[in-house]
Amino acid sequence: MTTPSAKRPPRPHRRPKKDPARIVAFRALRAVDERDAYANLILPSLLREAEKNGMDRRDAALATELVYGTLRLQGTYDAIIAACIDRPLREVDPPVLDVLSLGAHQLLTTRIPSHAAVSATVELARVVLGDGRAKFVNAVLRRISAQDLDAWVQQVAPPYEKDAEDHLAVVHSHPRWVVSALWDSLGRWQPDAAGRSAVEELLQADNARPEVTLVARPGRATAAELREALPESEPGRWSPYAVRLAEGGDPGGLDAVRENRVGVQDEGSQLVALALAAAPLEGPDRLWLDGCAGPGGKAALLGALAAERGAALVASEKQPHRARLVARALDGNPGPYTVIAADGTRPAWRPGSFDRTLVDVPCSGLGALRRRPEARWRRRPEDIAAFGPLQRDLLRTAVKATRVGGVVGYATCSPHLAETRAVVDDMMREMPDLEFIDARPLLPGVPALGEGPDVQLWPHLHGTDAMYLALLRRTA
Repeated sequence: MTTPSAKRPPRPHRRPKKDPARIVAFRALRAVDERDAYANLILPSLLREAEKNGMDRRDAALATELVYGTLRLQGTYDAIIAACIDRPLREVDPPVLDVLSLGAHQLLTTRIPSHAAVSATVELARVVLGDGRAKFVNAVLRRISAQDLDAWVQQVAPPYEKDAEDHLAVVHSHPRWVVSALWDSLGRWQPDAAGRSAVEELLQADNARPEVTLVARPGRATAAELREALPESEPGRWSPYAVRLAEGGDPGGLDAVRENRVGVQDEGSQLVALALAAAPLEGPDRLWLDGCAGPGGKAALLGALAAERGAALVASEKQPHRARLVARALDGNPGPYTVIAADGTRPAWRPGSFDRTLVDVPCSGLGALRRRPEARWRRRPEDIAAFGPLQRDLLRTAVKATRVGGVVGYATCSPHLAETRAVVDDMMREMPDLEFIDARPLLPGVPALGEGPDVQLWPHLHGTDAMYLALLRRTA
C-alpha cells in the first residue's frame, strides 16, 4: 500500500525590498513625465525627504546618476526596449517604461553587475508596479542583458548612410528634429567643422555630466578666496570670476554660497554679462537694465559690475516669484539696484532711460540640454515658432529702453538659428538705427567664436552651455 505524498506547503509571500535610491529615481522620473517637472528642481527635494528617512550620501549619488543618466539616454533606451517587446512602445504604461529605462541604464551604462541590476530593478517593480508587471519587467531586462550597449545600438540604429539624422538621433539620444537643428546651426557658426564628427561631438557633450561652476560676485568675494576655500577646485576657463568644482562637489555646503557672496552660474552666462559690461559706450554710463532677470544670476553679476563704476541696475522680471529670486540673488550687492515685477514687453520705464540693457529671452533651452536633459523630449518644433514673437517683442522693447549711443545685449540659451540670428536680423531690418558691435574682442581668450559680429558658445568647444549673444548700439 502506497502512502499518498504529503502536500508541499505554499511558499510564504515575500515582501519586496524597498531600495531608497531606486525609489527616489523612479519618483523623479514620474514627476518629469506626469507634471512636466524639471529633474534639477524636483530631485533635490526628493533627496532631502529621503535623507530625513535615513538615505546615505552613496544612495543619493546613485539616485542622481540613475535619474540624469536615464533621461539623457532615454531615446536610445526606448529603441532598445522596443526591440525587446512584442507590442508598440506607446502601449507600455509610462510607469512600467520608467522602470524598464532605469533597468536598461543600469545594465548598459553603469558598472552595476548585470544580475544585481536585474534583481534590484525587479524588486523596484514589485514595490511600485506589483508582482504581475514585475514579471514582465524581469523578462524584458533579461533580453536587454544579452548584449552590451554598442551591440544594441548597432542593431537598433538605422545606418548612417541611409538616414544620417535618424542614425545620430538613436545613437546619441536626441530627437531627430533637434539633431537637424543643431547640425544646421553648427554649419552657420562653424562652417569648416559642420560634418558628422562636429555634430557628434556636440551631441556627446549634451550627454556628458556638466561641471558645477561658481561665480565669485565682485565686491563680495574673489575667485582666489573661493579657490583657497576649495583646494580641489579649478579656475574657470574664460571668466575671471569663475571657479569649477571637483566632481561631486556640493556648492550648497559652502559658507560663501549661503552668505550670497558666491553663486552657481554657468561660465557662458558669466561671459554674456561680462561682454555687455565691457562693450564700448558713447556718453554716460549710469543706469543698466536686466529686462528678463529671473532667476537672478546675470543680474547679480551685472549689479556688481555696475557698482564698480558707480552705475545702478534695474532688474525686471515678469513673474513675481521669480522676481523674489532676483531680489535674493542681489541681496548684499555693493551698489544701488532696484528689482521690479514687470512685463518686459510693457515697460515700466521711459524710453531711452538706460545706458546698457540686457534681455536674456525665454527660449527652447536647447543650449542647456546637459543640465536639463528632459527638455529635449519635452520640446517640439512648433515651440520654436511660438517663442519667436515674444523674443522679438522683448528685443524691440529693450532697444527702445536704451538711449542713443547705448548698448543692447540680446542673449538666449539656444543655438537654434530661429531663436538667435534670425531674431536679431529681423529687428535690424525693422529698426535701421541699430548697428552691430563685434562681441568677439569682448570675450578675450575665448576661441572658435566664428566670423562675428555676434557669438555662439558651444558645450563641446567651450565647456559652457550653448549661449548666444548679439551686442547692438543705437545710433539715432
